[in-house]
Amino acid sequence: MLGPMGETRVIDAAERRARLGVRHRLAGSRRAGSAEEVGGALVALHATDPASVFLAVAARLARGVEPVGAVERALYEDGALVRMHGMRHTVFVFPSSLAAAVQASTTEPAAVRERTVLLRHLAAGSDFDGAWLAETERLVLAELGARGEATGTELGAAVPRLRSEYVYGPGTRQEGVQSVASRVLRVLGMEGRIVRGRPQGSWTSSRFRWALAEAHPVRDPAEARAELLGRWLGVCGPATEADLTWWTGWKVTDVRRALAAVGARSVTVEAGTGFVLPEDLGPVPEPEPWAALLPALDPTAMGWQGRDWYLDQEHRAALFDRSGNIGPTVWWNGRIVGGWAQGPDGGISHRLLADVGAEAERAIAAEAERLAGWVGDVRVTPRFRTPLERELAAGG
Repeated sequence: MLGPMGETRVIDAAERRARLGVRHRLAGSRRAGSAEEVGGALVALHATDPASVFLAVAARLARGVEPVGAVERALYEDGALVRMHGMRHTVFVFPSSLAAAVQASTTEPAAVRERTVLLRHLAAGSDFDGAWLAETERLVLAELGARGEATGTELGAAVPRLRSEYVYGPGTRQEGVQSVASRVLRVLGMEGRIVRGRPQGSWTSSRFRWALAEAHPVRDPAEARAELLGRWLGVCGPATEADLTWWTGWKVTDVRRALAAVGARSVTVEAGTGFVLPEDLGPVPEPEPWAALLPALDPTAMGWQGRDWYLDQEHRAALFDRSGNIGPTVWWNGRIVGGWAQGPDGGISHRLLADVGAEAERAIAAEAERLAGWVGDVRVTPRFRTPLERELAAGG
């Protein structure tokens, strides 16, 4: 969009943070009434760590809405949300209305690669071939059809082939013996033939039951990429080409084609050129002041590759692990200002890394109290530990 003097529309860091508070349902007046509403607003919730889904939704729910029941209903009863592999070979929770687009644009190509790699590993480290794998999968699907649902352990007991082992990386420093069970279930899940259901244990458990999945409608991959990118850009725009390529895991040519398909418009951001949907060029009013305690791998914290507009460089070492996974964070008005963890007594401890003033400190303390109130005596330990989270969890 060009201004009156032919200048490109500028969206500065302050306006980006305002958009974040409104569209990510973090400002108090913008919080949601259901888990389905949160999922639709954010497009994708990181689900590598099961607890993160519940914590991310809870941070965005209006007061009075019980988080665990809200998420479990949406995932396991209403089917409004679905857990599946998505961008960057990572497990996410998506709105079920987006599942077919995610499958066609992102998961299916990754599933093809995953099956190819599995067959190569089996050929190198065992006597199993494609016919053996196909028969094993047939038996697994038949067992799930008969039982309705089962854990990986239950399937292994019913289908002994799943307990077979192969040598991974023979002749290399990584050589070791592995079971085929997790690899077979992973491939079937990525191909959309089985789906993760309600886990054994509490909402923090990753021991999921598996069930047969409903077939996804066949979608044109290019159209699916345009749909997914358009939905995400409406929530997270402006975003640079680097942000979009990183978030989707697609080739840059696919990102550019999808941008063209949705009619994306270029704008100027601090990092250079960003993109927004054509109807999203107008200003966004700044919401009321807000505070939030977001979990490890929260979709807001992990939404962009370029994070300088909401994260100070000097805080990265404390808040990220060595692989680039972010831990639990404290936010004030669209900026990360600290981190939090459950202390030794199970209470919520937080530490501010910036001077935010008395108003912010009171608001952050209130959010910590709200979080502690619904978590109760459940212990939540992030799968990817970060320096500040470890220190606070140890009572530091």
